[in-house]
Amino acid sequence: MYRFILFPLLIFIFSDKIFCQEIELFQHFNGRFDYTAIGNTLNQFENNIDQSFCELLPESEAELTLNSDDTIVAAFLYWAGSGSGDTQVKLNEEFIAADDTYTVDYDDPNYGLLTYFACYTDITQYIQTTGNGIYTFSDLDISEPLATFPGYCGNRTNFGGWAIYIIYENDNLPLNQINLFQGLEIINRNVQEKIITLENINVLDNDGAKIGFLAWEGDSLLNFGESLSINNNIISNPPLNPANNAFNGTNSFTNSTEFYNCDLDFYNIENNINIGDTSVEIKLTTGQTIGGTIFADLIILNNVITVLNSQLPDATVQIDNIEKFCASRDLEIDYTVYNNNATDILPANTPIAFYADSQLIAQSQTMNDIPIGGSESSSILITIPDSLPLNFILNVMVDDDGSSNGIVLELNETNNNTNTAIELIPFPEIQPLDPLIGCDIGFNTAIFDLTIKEENLSVESPNDINYFTSLEDLQANSNAILIPDNYQNNTLPEFIYIRVETDLCYEIYVFELLVDNCPPYVPQVFTPNNDGYNDWFNIQGLYDIFERHRLLIYNRWGTLIFEGNNDTKWDGRANRGLTNQGILLPVGTYYYVLYLNDGNYKPLTGFVYMTY
Repeated sequence: MYRFILFPLLIFIFSDKIFCQEIELFQHFNGRFDYTAIGNTLNQFENNIDQSFCELLPESEAELTLNSDDTIVAAFLYWAGSGSGDTQVKLNEEFIAADDTYTVDYDDPNYGLLTYFACYTDITQYIQTTGNGIYTFSDLDISEPLATFPGYCGNRTNFGGWAIYIIYENDNLPLNQINLFQGLEIINRNVQEKIITLENINVLDNDGAKIGFLAWEGDSLLNFGESLSINNNIISNPPLNPANNAFNGTNSFTNSTEFYNCDLDFYNIENNINIGDTSVEIKLTTGQTIGGTIFADLIILNNVITVLNSQLPDATVQIDNIEKFCASRDLEIDYTVYNNNATDILPANTPIAFYADSQLIAQSQTMNDIPIGGSESSSILITIPDSLPLNFILNVMVDDDGSSNGIVLELNETNNNTNTAIELIPFPEIQPLDPLIGCDIGFNTAIFDLTIKEENLSVESPNDINYFTSLEDLQANSNAILIPDNYQNNTLPEFIYIRVETDLCYEIYVFELLVDNCPPYVPQVFTPNNDGYNDWFNIQGLYDIFERHRLLIYNRWGTLIFEGNNDTKWDGRANRGLTNQGILLPVGTYYYVLYLNDGNYKPLTGFVYMTY
């Protein structure tokens, strides 16, 4: 489930210096895991006791001993010292470069501003390959800052050391949640108390709970109230780590008291945390006033690691693919729900909510129990409401009942969402084209070659072109005109819509069909001999087009012998005059006058030869 969106997992991938980095969650591991640590100092002695040395030892070593049934999951190398940092060292004569460097400053009233550093790098593959044995750390060069006299050696903060954290898996271990926090924070006479709150912790069972620390520059003889508290309870591990001198150059893994100016310790905290806790408060203190003067040890905390028994799922979700549809507010979303960093199954029917700009638009749920490390893929078709803009942020939330509430208790309650920016494909703009004009073939209809308009399209290489008589058909891509190069209009006016498919969507063009009365064609001969061919004076483009026309036929002497209209056609017989009405006229030349009664045309005159 989620409450608000956070991104607590800081997996650093750049080799940049980070100044005074607060201790934050770096990585977590869930399963039958535990951890161990090895390391050593590069100081010859505690620098608070013996000021006869300033330089570091050239190398030091430590031994890794894991059981044969332990499987290395992750390993991280840390090193630290005086100055701004040496980012390349050697481990077993192999060059190791820092993934990141943290630095922190201390303004010493006597020696000025002094900087201390800590580096880390992921060496999982190297440790997995090398395995048990002696590890020798060397080539940490801080000679330049140490040579600045009196500086670090003058105030006895010349130090160097290293440690390796190894997280391992063993089937005999309980299901644990390991949280590794890191950064670089300091306490000293200027800042005598530091409170660090470790978030994103789920305590289901405090049996066997422990916490570990890696700190630098602690001195065993400077016990000016150096305490370490967990949830306001001072913790200790006497005689190795007394309550008033927690940072005293010790290694809890080897029980060494000669881990000079370094502390690699862990504590049992079963009695310091409670079932149900989701955070742990750590407080470090140093300093006391003696005769009006503040005395304090300088402590630099590098990382914190917790091991807690926890059997919980951890639901996360990923958007695999989003299919957008042209001129549509529908989205088909393929997504996968994971239960990776988990110690228990994610139950079936875990709710999933889909939000667009914080507005709930759809809901779903998982279908099956998802095992530890498992996943379930699915898809959903959703419609974006018209009230939302074309551009919005799509959020997919797993373990969300649609009201920002989860129903499943999880190891991590802040990683249940994924989001992405969406831009819907808008309805294409309708682009007008000039009308297409056809000659009337009767009753205001014409034959059109619609494909003529393709030369006016803006698409250079269209994938497909179709013609429609309505915008609705175009959108549905149905009822396309089958023969666009020989199309007869059905109505007048009539509009034709062109759909041109493109890679992204389609384009729309529209033009009007206009039917024009074209000049009629008057034949010069006709043969009314009842042979079924050319038996009447057929003036093409006249009848049912110029419906109000008037046709007058005269003989060679100028006598009107026939008068016709749209319903009366001349078949070679007279219908005017005192005689010869209804009689087939003789072969010869006759003259006509054709009144089209159309303001665009003058009367047409000419002759026609009639024969049998």
